[in-house]
Amino acid sequence: MNVLVIGSGGREHALAWKIAQSPLVKKVYGAPGNPGIDRLEKGACINVEVDDFEALDTYIEAESIDLTVVGPEVPLVLGITDFLEARGKRVFGPSQKAAQLEGSKSFAKDFMNRHGIPTAASETFDDLQEALRHVQSRPTPLVIKADGLAAGKGVTVATTTAEAEAALQAAMAEGAFGDAGARVVVEECLVGEEASILAFCDGHTVKPLASSQDHKPAYENDEGPNTGGMGAYSPAPVVTEAMMELITAEILEATVKGMAEEGMPYQGLLYAGLMITEDGPKVIEYNVRFGDPETQAILPRMETDLVPALLACCNGSLENCEIAYSSRPCVSVVMASGGYPGVYAQAKEISGVEEAEALEDVAVFAAGVKRVGDQLVTNGGRVLNVTALGDTQQAALERVYQAVGCIHFEGAFYRRDIGAKALKHLE
Repeated sequence: MNVLVIGSGGREHALAWKIAQSPLVKKVYGAPGNPGIDRLEKGACINVEVDDFEALDTYIEAESIDLTVVGPEVPLVLGITDFLEARGKRVFGPSQKAAQLEGSKSFAKDFMNRHGIPTAASETFDDLQEALRHVQSRPTPLVIKADGLAAGKGVTVATTTAEAEAALQAAMAEGAFGDAGARVVVEECLVGEEASILAFCDGHTVKPLASSQDHKPAYENDEGPNTGGMGAYSPAPVVTEAMMELITAEILEATVKGMAEEGMPYQGLLYAGLMITEDGPKVIEYNVRFGDPETQAILPRMETDLVPALLACCNGSLENCEIAYSSRPCVSVVMASGGYPGVYAQAKEISGVEEAEALEDVAVFAAGVKRVGDQLVTNGGRVLNVTALGDTQQAALERVYQAVGCIHFEGAFYRRDIGAKALKHLE
């Protein structure tokens, strides 16, 4: 079969890399893809953007694509699954209605409150002055969230009232996140340790993937502005077996059951960003697609073929699908452009990727890169996902940072503490 992966980042490279390993797959295409997908033995890229639905449909028809896997959130929120399914195409990804779980923070909060899914107490505001009065009456810290899609950057943890006011002004008055910030959600700040739980869903059955932990702040010790994610590791020791059972029942299954009851059956990949608190797991946010960079840390651990699981979600047969993971931990470190998540330079030459990939148990996933002639150059904020497996968490960390040390480009920076929390748990 032929598979199309929509998107151009590290997540999409990792998905294509894993899909290409399937004996069921003849060819895997990326739209628009990246040089990493293009380098796969079964890989190829097409110059079609993720929101050009008509062109994607034409290509799917022309190339006899059997399965389309949607990577990023934007086309899902815009309704690509509905568009392609109406034309007889098989798509892995939720419907436009179901994608509201990520497309609107206020929708997600109202949904969780209706169905008793544990989350932070919150209020939603369309009016700046009302929002300002609210934060002035509340104890800090507070979390200010742009309601719409903001590429993982629309969240501010305000430790003072002044910071909360500034975040509201930036979102609602200054348009820092465009239309996404016209409405905001103001939440209590949950205390605990974060974890990411991804799950396959077919509308009624839920099968969680291996646990992972993302690192959103730009700098070590969780300092600096929020990013799309600076690295991840899997498994996350904070998610014990008992905790996973609780998360599955009270959050994942409750979400899929609630969506079905409301006439929005959820098929695809459900991502629950959680805070593990003293009172149990609570949902910080939903995503409606594979996490980035969690996917890059989870898929190298998956021992079974990914493609049958994707098909089972589309076909409603997930209950019969077996999914297994290696016990070996995996760590993925993001190498970013200097200045990210703010203004950063592009077109900086990259060297050392082949040297890094020559190391045992290492894969380098292309994110913000492009090829100019024979030279790989930077083309985004998050440039590469350097990923390594190890027999222990410590071994995986040592190997991934050895690989990172092989790669160079002007202005490169990365967090040196990805996985440190896991070591503390294991100690």
